[in-house]
Amino acid sequence: MPDRDQENNSIMADPLYELLVPYFDTSTSTRPVPHLKDNVSARYLNRLSTLPLASLTTSEPQSLAQSAHSNLLCLQSLSARSNAAIVASLDDLSSLQTNLPQLTIEAEALRTAIPKLDEEAVGFSEKYGRSTENEVLDKRKKALLMARNVDRLSDILELPTLLSSAISSSAVQGASNVNNYSSALDLYSHVKRLHLLYPDSELVDSIYTQTEEAMQEMAASLIASLRSQNIKLAAGMRTIGWLRRVAPELDGSGASREGNLGALFLVCRLATLMSMLSALGPLRDLADQETAIRLRDSTTDNLNSSRDAWSHGQQTERYLKRYIEIFREQSFAIISMYRSIFLPAPDVATSDDLAFKIKSFGLKPQPPQQKNGANQAQDALKPPPSALATFPLHLITLLSTTIKQYLPNVRDKWSRESLLTQVLYCAGSLGRLGGDFSLLLVDLGVGDNNEDDIGEWVAVVKKHRVLAGKLEKMTSGAA
Repeated sequence: MPDRDQENNSIMADPLYELLVPYFDTSTSTRPVPHLKDNVSARYLNRLSTLPLASLTTSEPQSLAQSAHSNLLCLQSLSARSNAAIVASLDDLSSLQTNLPQLTIEAEALRTAIPKLDEEAVGFSEKYGRSTENEVLDKRKKALLMARNVDRLSDILELPTLLSSAISSSAVQGASNVNNYSSALDLYSHVKRLHLLYPDSELVDSIYTQTEEAMQEMAASLIASLRSQNIKLAAGMRTIGWLRRVAPELDGSGASREGNLGALFLVCRLATLMSMLSALGPLRDLADQETAIRLRDSTTDNLNSSRDAWSHGQQTERYLKRYIEIFREQSFAIISMYRSIFLPAPDVATSDDLAFKIKSFGLKPQPPQQKNGANQAQDALKPPPSALATFPLHLITLLSTTIKQYLPNVRDKWSRESLLTQVLYCAGSLGRLGGDFSLLLVDLGVGDNNEDDIGEWVAVVKKHRVLAGKLEKMTSGAA
């Protein structure tokens, strides 16, 4: 339809256009000559053919002037609004002549570089692919893994510090602080588990080494707590339990349940006993002075007057009373606590225990029978005897040596009987634990007058037995 209208317009405007062609001034105007095929020109010529002749000279020139003026105003407004865009477009248009050749050159360079880029991409994918091993990728993976687990690593690095803090605070507050030592042992167990899971990790190995050093400090602190004077049974059991976890190599197994911990416990308590006895140093010095006086006067001729000179051994009596009292309390506490902590293995009786019981009744054990080589080899594989088997004998030797050294200084009969009675009470106290040594001290106070001293000892023993029998009868009657 638009083509048909255009054809009709051109047919109607043809004669008028031919009339106006000679009047087109092309010499002085730069504007192009209107063409009949132009749609705007064809519509205007058709409009002219419909106008009356008078309007062609009166209103049409004014209409054309108004249209020209309106177009001029529109062009000026458009120029003002689009001045910057037009200037920029002009600049770009002027540089387009140089940019287009440059773009062509760069496009050609890109086209030639694409195969090389493809080769590099393929080489990169082959070099850093997941299927191939690469040191750089391994380091990158480790770095990323460390970045993701930085919180866990910081927690692991703080384990030795936490362990040392728990141990140091427990050492200051004493072995009765259950929570800190328990926390320290839990941390130690966690570090050991990490070391078993990651034996090749240098970080875990370093943490484990620091933890072992801290646990050695904890073991030393626990051993030191065993030497405290007023340790109770509950605290002792907890301390031994902690030592079994800290140093399992000291713990026994099988028939010997105590292991080396039993001997360690006895050594620590013996050291405590010796320190308490050594605190009696001032009284012991006075007793030594009386011993020196007695030995010096025993070499002179006037022995009776010399005995009056060094009195009746009052300072020695004070020393021995305090010594025997401390010995009785501590020896009973040591052995009873040991038996409560280290329970004996079922159906195990050592020859040393039997020999000690036989000696306590004043009997002589039979000599051991000769064994062949096979039996001796079998006995050598048996577990060692309990540390408690010889410990009471050591205590008895310690007490008897002191009594024999200082008892001759005491010459007052009642004082000597009081000391000997105190020794018998001590023997009875240990006898409740199977360590009665009363019959082993028959020659305890033997001095220059052997018969008098032995008779005195026998009389004290008889009085003690009579008193013990009365107490037993009173106890049985009350029951």
